[in-house]
Amino acid sequence: MTKAGEKILAGARQALAYARGDTSKGVAHVPVHVDVKSVRENLGLTQAQFAARFGFSLRTLQQWEIGRRMPHGPARILLTIIAREPRAVRRALAAE
Repeated sequence: MTKAGEKILAGARQALAYARGDTSKGVAHVPVHVDVKSVRENLGLTQAQFAARFGFSLRTLQQWEIGRRMPHGPARILLTIIAREPRAVRRALAAE
């Protein structure tokens, strides 16, 4: 088998293991879509409060909420963590 074929097969095996619940290979699940407005509303915060508390620009937050832009990369990861563990994020951001 060629090196390319071996890499493709290894990737397929890793994907199958992940689908079965094995996260030991370091694969992270980051949702493709984060409902930013729902995350904010579940915390009972205004747009300005949410942006200030978690370090987003107000304009960016507004763009995400109206669907003009979508969070990518680290922002999507942070929003996912905020949705699941907002207190942990607040503690981490308050630490010096």
